[in-house]
Amino acid sequence: MDDDTDLGGPAVAFPATRCSLVRAAGSGDPAVRKQAQETLIVDYWKPVYKYVRFKWGVPNEDAKDLTQAFFARAMEKGFFDRFDPDKARFRTFVRVCVDGFVANENRAAGRLKRGGAAALLGLDFESAEGELRRQSLAAGTDPDDFFRQEWLRELFALAVEELRRQCAASDKGIHFALFERYDLEGHDAPKSLTYAQLGQEFGLPATQVTNYLAFARRQFRQLVLDRLHASTGSEDEYQDELRRLFGGEAP
Repeated sequence: MDDDTDLGGPAVAFPATRCSLVRAAGSGDPAVRKQAQETLIVDYWKPVYKYVRFKWGVPNEDAKDLTQAFFARAMEKGFFDRFDPDKARFRTFVRVCVDGFVANENRAAGRLKRGGAAALLGLDFESAEGELRRQSLAAGTDPDDFFRQEWLRELFALAVEELRRQCAASDKGIHFALFERYDLEGHDAPKSLTYAQLGQEFGLPATQVTNYLAFARRQFRQLVLDRLHASTGSEDEYQDELRRLFGGEAP
């Protein structure tokens, strides 16, 4: 990741391997460590921001500052190094660390300097706040369930953006456009599209629509698996999340 890349931007680079970013975040190699930490922040900042708003009930601007400061402190103090996969899931570890950080800031009665971490992390809080406003949260929602839901929501959103980037880079924009139109937008349509209708819309035979969609879906699934594997803390945690999501193990 280039130093001048906003962490929350849509064009975030992501390692092509299924390495564990959690382990890499504790690497003795400063470059590996920094990239792993920054990529974990990309995966987790939006769930953390929404969680702070939901669990702690703080105003928008305070939640921004707390989120920025939490991740700045995590990088500075090596929060991720303390993770023990035998004691908790990584996402649970992050959530507990957030709770401890916010509680300490509350006890410090305003010790946090507004905007102090803004120069380090460039995060698109407006998009996160907009998503939060559009959500309908049931009374009594469990905080851990909420955090997992938002983590998965962001994981899938990042996989979609990575698929968009890869298709554009490999001259397969039409593959992504079909995927977006049928799989992402089609569910909200009052009447489901057929492949024949989609083919007419894009000027393609239905057989080609089938092939292009199969390619995009295969790539998307792999991107989801890669991100899931990289942002969990152990192989057991990854397989457990995989079973909960898809009902089976990765190929």
